This record gives sequence, C-alpha cells and structure tokens, in this order.
Amino acid sequence: MGANRLDGKVCAKKVESALNSRIRTLAEAGSQPHLAVVIVGDDPASHVYVRSKERACERLGIRSTRIDLPADTSFHEVLETVNSLNQDSDVDGILVQSPLPRGMDELAITDRILPEKDVDGFHPVNLGRLVQGRLDGLLPCTPAGVMYLLKDAELDLTGLKAVVLGRSRIVGMPMALLLAARGADATVTVVHSRTTNIKDHCRDADLIVAAVGRPEMVRSEWVKPGAIIVDVGINRVDDSSIDRGYRLCGDVEEEVESIASYMTPVPGGVGPMTIAMLMSNTVRAAEMRKTP
Repeated sequence: MGANRLDGKVCAKKVESALNSRIRTLAEAGSQPHLAVVIVGDDPASHVYVRSKERACERLGIRSTRIDLPADTSFHEVLETVNSLNQDSDVDGILVQSPLPRGMDELAITDRILPEKDVDGFHPVNLGRLVQGRLDGLLPCTPAGVMYLLKDAELDLTGLKAVVLGRSRIVGMPMALLLAARGADATVTVVHSRTTNIKDHCRDADLIVAAVGRPEMVRSEWVKPGAIIVDVGINRVDDSSIDRGYRLCGDVEEEVESIASYMTPVPGGVGPMTIAMLMSNTVRAAEMRKTP
C-alpha cells in the first residue's frame, strides 16, 4: 500500500480558483495585476520555468511582461532594469529569474527590488517579517506552496518532528521558519552539508522536506514508516534506457512511497505550487499597492 499523494497540480488549481474573485475585484477598481519577469541569458531550464509562469498569468488574467537580457549583460544594466521596474507604477511584481550568469551578485539584485514588489519573497524585509512570525506579507513561493499542500491535506503538524534538508534562503531556511511558526507548531531540525548522522536525523522525523538538489539522496532506509515526505528537488539524470536520454527525479528515491504516509510526486508536486504561490503573491502585491 503506497503513500497518499500530495498532488500539486490539483492543489494549484484550488489556489488559482481562489484568486479569480480577487482579480475580478481589482478589475472592478480599474486595476489589473502586473508581473514583470527579468531573464538574463539562455539557460534552457530558466526559459521553461518562465514560460510556465507566463501561461499561469494568461489563465488568470494577470498581465505579464518579460524582459530578456543577453548573457553578457552587465551587473549595472540588470540593476538599472530593476530600478526602472521599481519606478513603474503600473508594475506590481518583479521577479529576476535564477540562475543569473556566473559572477553576478544575485543578493544585491534581490536587495534592489522594492519589498512591496518582491513577489519571490526573498528581500531582507520580507524574510525579516517571516523571522518575526509575520505571515501577512510576501512569502517565499516554494515554502508557502509546501505549507498550502500540507494544510490542504488537513495534516496536523503540531508537535511533529520535522527535518528540512537544505538551508538555502530560497527554500530551506524559510521552510523551517514556516513549519515552526505559530499555527503550524512543528519542532524543526535543519540538516545541511556539515550535519553529522544525517540518516539518523531523517529516520527520527515525522516530516521530511528535501530541498538539496541531489538526486535520490533520501533513501528508503532513512525514512520512518508513516512519515510525511515533501520532495522539493527536481533533477535531470542521464538514462540511456529512455528515448529522450534522461529522466526526472527528486531528492527522494521513489521506493520511499511504499513507506511514507503522504508524499509529493516529482514532477507534479511542489513545482506547480511554487508557480501558484507566485501568482498569489502577485495578486497580493497588487492589492497592497492599489486597494484603498
């Protein structure tokens, strides 16, 4: 008997459905949410992600502007692009797609985006609110999407031992803060590359959120029977047995599904929720800026 599936595609549709009435309210006030995406270079995965975001905007009636910059664009030119979007009163949300070309300071670019237009939720002001336990601002999209998935499945996290694999500012650390926040109330351990006995930490966990970008790192023997597994990773692995020459997998091996009580699929789990929460942040940004 396999784990119950935490289906991100189904859940994302619920998020979008709930946004429709809010977008109509903004339209009645003469406003359309407007997301601007800056993409630097020709990274294939980045272009796939941006197209997914554009399609979501089209479905919801959110205006989408895409600014494509060549890979040799200077750091100063990227900052000037962000400054221009900050000053554009018609733009509600700004997203600079990662990864940026090698050597470009992503943190400095994130810092330059106005906090009220930071729909990725990575600006120090927005992360600072999260540290304070404030959930009323623009939250990082992937962790917020994970929390929505868990809530939608009516999973009570109170007192659960949660392990977050990874300590990035994009997923790991904000994920740990959301799980420990009032209302979720899990007991959280953050595991990273310098942690000893990682397997033992995972084996003791009621909930594991894997966000390290290492294919199938979490093995079946690492998982306690009945644990809840959220796999944030999506990795491309060479596989000559498949016509296209590769397969997609998460940070958790598929066999864990026979042990866990709930598990996200890869793909189709956390990915759709990340985009759904980006749409939610864009609408929220428009409401904060344009609703009296």
